[in-house]
Amino acid sequence: MKREFTDQMGHALLLDYPPKRIVSLVPSQTELLFDLGLDSEVVGLTKFCIHPAEKFTTTTKVGGTKKLKMEVIRALQPDLIIGNKEENTQAEIEALRHEFPVWMSDINNLNDALDAILRIGDLVDRGPEAAYLHHLIETGFRDLEILARRRSQPLNVAYLIWKSPYLFAGANTFIDDILRRNGWHNVVDEARYPELDLQSLAERGCELVLLSSEPYPFREAHQREIAEALPQARVLLVDGEMFSWYGSRLVKAIQYFFVASFFES
Repeated sequence: MKREFTDQMGHALLLDYPPKRIVSLVPSQTELLFDLGLDSEVVGLTKFCIHPAEKFTTTTKVGGTKKLKMEVIRALQPDLIIGNKEENTQAEIEALRHEFPVWMSDINNLNDALDAILRIGDLVDRGPEAAYLHHLIETGFRDLEILARRRSQPLNVAYLIWKSPYLFAGANTFIDDILRRNGWHNVVDEARYPELDLQSLAERGCELVLLSSEPYPFREAHQREIAEALPQARVLLVDGEMFSWYGSRLVKAIQYFFVASFFES
């Protein structure tokens, strides 16, 4: 049967329900689809959709999130494409909309992510499974926030996502919201992903610099380099998936934050 849905960007789409041939253009949402039990329905994913590993190995790759292989997608004949406003390019998404039903997420905070999980669950006929994930994530982050409020003083942090130039996660980003919910104060208050020099972090009273494993793969050599430039701050390597993947990986992120050593002096 046909059903109409509205995505998080306000676009309406009509599709054969439930969808049987899905192409996912976002790693965190690809993992979510598999965790919702869509084993054979996901027929295409990007080269960055690395979880779960066995599905990444065996499923057709449709390019990168920002450079899709349009002919490969067309050959798959999907009855649903799922993407994201920030991770995919507008021109490619608009081109795909002329040929296929496309559902887009628009995620800037945890509440947006929770909303997307429920909507995607409804979209792919996995409502109860999505509701259970929603419950686990909502409850887990509520507990993390309670724990954060018990700390006397928020830690001043900066979250680094790129090198040459140095780019940081700023305000109005999903990462910024995750930092806040863990009781950290993001010293980078510019919107989105501003370019800053390291000296500006010292001027802002930064106490902890988090070096993400993605999109730039920071390593121990970078950690030593930045620690030398900012002797007043701790510099730690962190798993970027835990801070920036907004699908079912959030369940693993909760455990990651509970046991992490970030708060140790």
